[in-house]
Amino acid sequence: MSSRRSRQQSTGSTRISDDQINDLVSKLRQLVPEIHHRRSDKVSASKVLQETCTYIRNLHREVDDLSQRLSQLLNTIDSDSAEAAIIRSLINQ
Repeated sequence: MSSRRSRQQSTGSTRISDDQINDLVSKLRQLVPEIHHRRSDKVSASKVLQETCTYIRNLHREVDDLSQRLSQLLNTIDSDSAEAAIIRSLINQ
């Protein structure tokens, strides 16, 4: 019995198949703009994962930046206005 199989049986966990991994990597290729817009499909799975992590980090930074800008905008308008209520609802999402 291979060590992989014995590890799987001893931990009781279900391993993801190679086909499932390939399917997930393919979906990531379609979702991440930096990869999706490339002409070549010859991007390795590790590169796809690296690009995905970078993309998610950039999205987090963008969300933080937009939240900060909304907070600054909120400080410049009347706190009882309809605009202020909209900004507060956006910040609290």
